[in-house]
Amino acid sequence: MHILTLLQDELRQEFETTKKFIELFPNEGHAYMPHPKSMKMDHLATHIVEIFSWANVMLKTSFLDLSTAGDGNLLTTRDQLLKRLVENYEASESALHDAEEAELSQNWALKHGEHVLAQWSKYGAIRHALSQISHHRAQLGVY
Repeated sequence: MHILTLLQDELRQEFETTKKFIELFPNEGHAYMPHPKSMKMDHLATHIVEIFSWANVMLKTSFLDLSTAGDGNLLTTRDQLLKRLVENYEASESALHDAEEAELSQNWALKHGEHVLAQWSKYGAIRHALSQISHHRAQLGVY
């Protein structure tokens, strides 16, 4: 089986599970935090939904510079979250479908200005993103 097919399968599984969580997102009380050091529920849910765009970004770029990336838009309703989740999933699924296996061995980095925070192959970066989805979804499950 091809690596890209495996990544597509895993992304689809993560999407299906995450969609169930987002469908339960409350339209009230979404600023809840289980602990003062925790993210607010709407920030965490937005972050999870945005991670679904990462495979698309990683396949089309060689790095992300956090110093110029901006904060993005905070999503505060179930409908906003579901819409963005589907859009981001479809973009990443399409990028994986259109990619060539050789692209997965290219380097990809997370930077802050000139400082390299982390560097992986594109395959490693996408695997890291998929792990982040399940990690943060588990956090959201506590909320």
